[in-house]
Amino acid sequence: MTSVKPKKFLGQHFLKDEGIAKKIVDSLLPNTQYQKVLEIGPGMGVLTKYLIKREEELYLIELDRESIPYLQSHFPALSKRIIEGDFLQFHLLKTIPSPLAIIGNFPYNISSQIFFRVLEYRDDIPQVVGMLQKEVAERICAKPGKKDIGILSILLQTWYDCEYLFTVDPSVFNPPPKVQSGVIRIQRNERMSLECDESLFKSVVKSGFQQRRKTLRNALKSLNLPIEMAEMPILQKRAEQLSVEEFISLTKDIAKYRSE
Repeated sequence: MTSVKPKKFLGQHFLKDEGIAKKIVDSLLPNTQYQKVLEIGPGMGVLTKYLIKREEELYLIELDRESIPYLQSHFPALSKRIIEGDFLQFHLLKTIPSPLAIIGNFPYNISSQIFFRVLEYRDDIPQVVGMLQKEVAERICAKPGKKDIGILSILLQTWYDCEYLFTVDPSVFNPPPKVQSGVIRIQRNERMSLECDESLFKSVVKSGFQQRRKTLRNALKSLNLPIEMAEMPILQKRAEQLSVEEFISLTKDIAKYRSE
């Protein structure tokens, strides 16, 4: 097999610029926290050819059945570590011992879901380098006060340091996407646990951003906030104005007033 045809229903846009491929792979920083790397959606292996030169043990996961034999024939050394499957449904730690880093040219239609999945394994995935739609990449790395910050921004930044690295033009893909792409790197921070109930924290973040134009006093009505909190200054703000630490503090206050 000489090539693989990109499939629209899988959201595939194959990178064809070798220089950018190497730059993406070089963005995955070597460290002592992981010895294994999982590439999501390798396609025709434009990143794989550079990843295989690194010291880490490389695994590939690919949903496209046409790509599997292509990858097996071009990277025979990886034949036992090429997984046919969907990362979003994949039981990660049953197949690949942790800790591991993740890298990939992520399909635009599932890139946010990939990062939500990463959060489930946050203690096993110390680093991720991904190329995704620029708008989504910027949103993940957005700081408090920025209009594009959202639920995923806060949840990821709770556990990871998120960095926007560089922009990639549509012309270097086959087929060219209609939008620009952005490459980001997230690295696990030192937070081992929250100082509040994690389930309540997620509810506060999600409720706040689901009605992001409203102040938190109105956006969080579904959580039945204790009446004693009604005049708290933080509730006069909108979700996009709060930092991770402020969301944690707010969650602790809600729990404290509920228990009184």
